[in-house]
Amino acid sequence: MSQLIYPYFLHRMVRRDLLAGLGSFIASAPLATSSMAQAVFARDPFTLGVASGDPLPDGVVLWTRLAPEPLHGGGMPMARVELGWEIARDARMRDVVQRGKAMARPELGHAVHVEVGGLEPAREYWYRFRVGTEASPIGRTMTAPARGTLPDRVRFALVGCNHYEAGYFTAYRHMAAERPDFAFHSGDYIYEGREIADRVRRHNGDEIYTLVDYRNRYALYKSDPDLRAAHAATPFVASFDDHEVENNWAGAQSEDDDVPPELFLLRRAAAFQAWYEHMPVRRAQLPRGPDITSYRRLEFGDLISLNVLDTRQYRTDQPCGDGIKPVCEAVNDPRATMLGDQQERWLFEGLGASRARWNVLAQQVMIAKRRLGPAGDLISMDKWDAYPAAQRRLHAFLADRRPANPIVLTGDVHNAWVGELKTDYERPESTSLGVEFTGSSISTTGDGRDRRADYDAVMRHNPHFKFFNDHRGYTSFEVTPDRWTAHHRIVERVSVPGQPLANRQSFVVEAGKSAALEI
Repeated sequence: MSQLIYPYFLHRMVRRDLLAGLGSFIASAPLATSSMAQAVFARDPFTLGVASGDPLPDGVVLWTRLAPEPLHGGGMPMARVELGWEIARDARMRDVVQRGKAMARPELGHAVHVEVGGLEPAREYWYRFRVGTEASPIGRTMTAPARGTLPDRVRFALVGCNHYEAGYFTAYRHMAAERPDFAFHSGDYIYEGREIADRVRRHNGDEIYTLVDYRNRYALYKSDPDLRAAHAATPFVASFDDHEVENNWAGAQSEDDDVPPELFLLRRAAAFQAWYEHMPVRRAQLPRGPDITSYRRLEFGDLISLNVLDTRQYRTDQPCGDGIKPVCEAVNDPRATMLGDQQERWLFEGLGASRARWNVLAQQVMIAKRRLGPAGDLISMDKWDAYPAAQRRLHAFLADRRPANPIVLTGDVHNAWVGELKTDYERPESTSLGVEFTGSSISTTGDGRDRRADYDAVMRHNPHFKFFNDHRGYTSFEVTPDRWTAHHRIVERVSVPGQPLANRQSFVVEAGKSAALEI
């Protein structure tokens, strides 16, 4: 095994570095003679922090990525590097219960995904990585309750839409302080656009297309200390929406249908690989070129069945183009799909067989109908409203099969909503099939404001909605066998770092009721 000195400047070493003596220690290291290197770092290799995710009763995924020069492709040479990892019962890492080795490979940007098993259910653990003489930050994680048990309580958070340019990620720091059992990220972890001069913060470069571009954009986002703190505080269940690839993409179609599908799929492949490299997900989510299986189901005892959905990869194209528009004839296509046939069957079969007290659809875009515009005659072409055939199939399944206590978790629209799924949206008194909680953004669209007039218009045309708020933040949930409680946490301003947190409104859903009540 050879020894290499990292990072990035080793590859660009020039004569003056050597003559100045700065490179003398570097020059003393022998050149690599094999594909695996023993790491000696000149800079911190753990600049992107640590994370954990997808908790099971007996295990969890541990993640890191070696990146001493994070905004320049990572700054790692094209060699495999062995890391050590350990997981303990205490925050000081004295009671270590497991340790092992993992390989950081250049094919995956030196990202590491360790799938730990053999842990105890429903308990906290702490973990870290080591490479050479360097140690990562210590992260906290949590395993899921055991199968067949009914836990007294599970606490988790709904987060999403963190646009680096639009503001600071202060809400993540507050979420981390709550130490939830896990966090569901609904998507838009990064934004793909070029840098714009008049924003709160600036992107690094032009719009992103290549794998290196996407890696550098994720590195920029993970440079935010509040985001790293959130990952270090709790396991994430990660999903993706559109901006991880391109705004409002659908299947093999780019946003404006102005790119041949075969070329757009090259971009999608790069985006999916970068998403996998930076998320604490399992080998089952490793992309296969432009394809990825991101939908999956996580069980939290018999209390929560969490169905993580993909509403981008398999959907048909937006029927009338993008935006908020009147209904066109293409909306009525009976073949239109949001989930694709295979994922839809998987969802319905899982819901039909579920024994969980609460059955959750954790997904990206709003399911409940929304009439928009002054006359209530417009719909968003990117949401389930523009796919009424798929929307009706889901509503019909919930009405006919009656899985216990359906809850929908949604992101995408950058403000918070609470609404009920109805058998007939024309009749407010009709049966409610479930409750949808749409979380606000962490930072996207910038500072919030009081939009009372908009709220009144929404309620006038959509009486099945109970709440609307246009401030940035997240939603915190406490789930027991009898009650689902939601707290909408807000940060008044994201244009200024370190702002305080406030609780804007709380709701409760009683088991068996499918109705959201203010508390």
